[in-house]
Amino acid sequence: MQTKLNLGCGEDKKEGYVNVDWSPLVQPDVVHDLNTVPYPFAEASVDHIEAFHVLEHLTLPFEKMREFHRILKPGGTLHLKVPHFSRGFTHAEHAHGFDVTFPLYFNPSFTKSGYYGVALELKSMRLSWLAFFHLLPYMGYGTVMIGILRGVNALISGVANISPAFASRIWCFWVGGFDEIEFVFVKK
Repeated sequence: MQTKLNLGCGEDKKEGYVNVDWSPLVQPDVVHDLNTVPYPFAEASVDHIEAFHVLEHLTLPFEKMREFHRILKPGGTLHLKVPHFSRGFTHAEHAHGFDVTFPLYFNPSFTKSGYYGVALELKSMRLSWLAFFHLLPYMGYGTVMIGILRGVNALISGVANISPAFASRIWCFWVGGFDEIEFVFVKK
C-alpha cells in the first residue's frame, strides 16, 4: 500500500492520503506544525507528498524541502504548488515567492554554493496565470465572468508554458504575473 501525504490539507482532505495540518479545527488525520522538523514520519516511508500552497507560509523553505526528501522513498514524488514571485505576496501570511530557478537548488550539478544537498529531479513545471477559480465567487465574480477568465487563463498559461523561464523572468510583468508555479519532483 502506498503512503501519500496531503501536507497543510486545511479543509481539502483527500481520500487515500494521510491529511496533515497544524489546526485541529479542520480535523486532519495528523495534527502537526509543518514548521517543526522532523515530521512524524519515518525516513524513506512516503511514496507521494502533495503540498499545495503551503511552503510559502513556512519558515526556512529549503529546510522543509530537506525534510520532504528525508521522508520520501527513493523514486517518490513531491508535488508542490506555490505562488509565483510576481504575485507571491498578495496574501498577508506569505513569506516566500518562487520562480523557475527553485528546482536548481536540488540539482547536484548546480553550483556548490547553491545546491542544498538533497537530490530531487524536476519532472514538470507549470505556470498558471489564474489559479484560484474556487475563490472568485466569494470575490463577487459571476458565472459568465469566471467562464471568460477560465478562457483567458488557458490562453495566457498555455503561451507562458511554452517557455516558463522567459515568461517568469520577462513576460510576466506584461500580463500581470502568475498566481502559481507548480513543480513535480522525483527523489533520486
